[in-house]
Amino acid sequence: MGRGQPGPTGDKRDRTGLGTTGTDRAGDNQDRVGDNWDRAGAVGKENRSGEPGRGVAAAVPDCRFPRQRHRDRVPVPVPVLSRPAAMLLLRAVAGRRLPPLMQLPRRYSRLAAGSAAPGGHRGAAPVLAALLGLGAVLAYGERRRRTAQAAQATPAPQYPRYTRAEVAQHRTPNDRVWVTYGTEVFDVTDFVELHPGGPDKILLAAGGALEPFWALYAVHSQPHVLELLRDYKVGELSPEDAAKPTGDTEDPFAGDPPRHPALRVNSLKPFNAEPPPELLTQSFLTPNELFFTRNHLPVPSVEPGSYRLRVEGPGGRGLSLSLAELRQRFPKHEVTATLQCAGNRRSEMSRVRPVKGLAWDIGAISTARWGGARLRDVLLAAGLGDKTGEDGEWHVCFEGLDVDASGTPYGASIPLKRALSADAEVLLAYEMNGQELPRDHGFPVRVLVPGVVGARSVKWLRSVVVSPSESPSHWQQNDYKGFCPSVDWDSVDFSSAPAIQELPVQSAITEPRPGAAVPAGEITVKGYAWSGGGREVVRVDVSLDGGRSWRVAELGPRPARGRGWAWALWELRAPVAAGTRLDIVCKAVDSSYNVQPDSVAPIWNLRGVLSNAWHRVPVTVTR
Repeated sequence: MGRGQPGPTGDKRDRTGLGTTGTDRAGDNQDRVGDNWDRAGAVGKENRSGEPGRGVAAAVPDCRFPRQRHRDRVPVPVPVLSRPAAMLLLRAVAGRRLPPLMQLPRRYSRLAAGSAAPGGHRGAAPVLAALLGLGAVLAYGERRRRTAQAAQATPAPQYPRYTRAEVAQHRTPNDRVWVTYGTEVFDVTDFVELHPGGPDKILLAAGGALEPFWALYAVHSQPHVLELLRDYKVGELSPEDAAKPTGDTEDPFAGDPPRHPALRVNSLKPFNAEPPPELLTQSFLTPNELFFTRNHLPVPSVEPGSYRLRVEGPGGRGLSLSLAELRQRFPKHEVTATLQCAGNRRSEMSRVRPVKGLAWDIGAISTARWGGARLRDVLLAAGLGDKTGEDGEWHVCFEGLDVDASGTPYGASIPLKRALSADAEVLLAYEMNGQELPRDHGFPVRVLVPGVVGARSVKWLRSVVVSPSESPSHWQQNDYKGFCPSVDWDSVDFSSAPAIQELPVQSAITEPRPGAAVPAGEITVKGYAWSGGGREVVRVDVSLDGGRSWRVAELGPRPARGRGWAWALWELRAPVAAGTRLDIVCKAVDSSYNVQPDSVAPIWNLRGVLSNAWHRVPVTVTR
């Protein structure tokens, strides 16, 4: 899950930015060979006396690279090399690893080991350096030759110049969609429908500069994105308009809060991170500093004294609340609830087939004690609680103060009947584990929807609107939905699937970690289990042999009051013999007897959401 909407052209499209992923443009590999040689530095430089160095390099009048050579070119005589030396050279030029020393003739093994060379030089360094230097010259020379041939065949185009006013006239596909980046002008009309973020996102920059929009997503700064963009170049900005484009192009993430160094970062801009598995289940309530962070946009800076929450409905009914009024007018209600990202455990789906989204491990889930006003109380106070009996389903739409470069906020919605249900315990939360909300988690007010995917618990809440239709937000309409494994980016229709609300039953192993070596005797296996919709976990089954036999884990204590909004932490102790290899598996069962599927492939989907197959951890028992 993420801000980026998956691209329409398959796994090779990067849904979060203008570009492709996993593709290799023609000629890239050849260019990199030359570039690596060019950066390597000179080999076989002249000594202080001005005389060439000894060894093979001495036979080469000038082994310096093109940036260091004199303009007068000196022919390069090629030394006669023995077969093993030639093999070393060819493999070095080809970029292959050198063969093991035992495969070389004995005299070359001695050289590589540092023994005296036949000519009195000690060690392989002079010989190998000379060989690599000669290889560098030959490789770079070949690259220069091919580049020169290409330049002669296709001379560099001379682009026309345009003013910013002329570029601004191209804002629609009918007029052609032009954008600028730096001093260059691009016609991206043919790319609009292919844009991984969707046509509407790229059209926000139509007729203007890309920089303010690209600053929101670090993926745009990658070389392959610029390379793709330059395929659409049509001109240059006129000199008088080539100055820095208007608008604020400063880093919009510069004001983000500091984070705990233990968090494992999946993306920096926007910031998304999860706690290490070994820390995740150390306590029932996740410390605020280690609570997983899922941001779609820059973290807004909100002044609590001037904060206002807008609550609206049909007919102009509604109210506006300050933070102080929200605290004072409505009784404080507390709920212990687990939040889970729809993409939790996405990395396991990626191992079956590539998916689009952040590569979450098992840590995109956390639990806290939340405090705030019931959403039900606020809606009733605003006179917006009389829509449940009407035909059709009504919705409560939320918008946050986090916005993209165009001013579009993050948004989501839940059914009105859930918002008004006293049993659903939906909060407008202003406390987390007894403290004010941290900035990363929605300060000063966020929505908390227990039992529902975290994407609906909108942070930095600025408005609550009762509507006959779902939120029009991208993240409600074109993301966070599940599909059949056969659906790909060429056939997906997001309007055909409902938005994810309640999540399926889930469990994972936090200790031991995959690949760990544990001592013989008794092993302790720990983990978490949770199910959406308030369905309490009633059992966790654990297998040490890949599912052939099972044991029942012990469930830890949980809140006695209310529904099963929070996870269960579980533990299993079992004897293990030295020298064995364990395939530890866990699966949870909820109060409706829903159970996790045994494998990932049947539940795979192109967005990598709803990943809840048996969790597997291979472990070796030491002797």
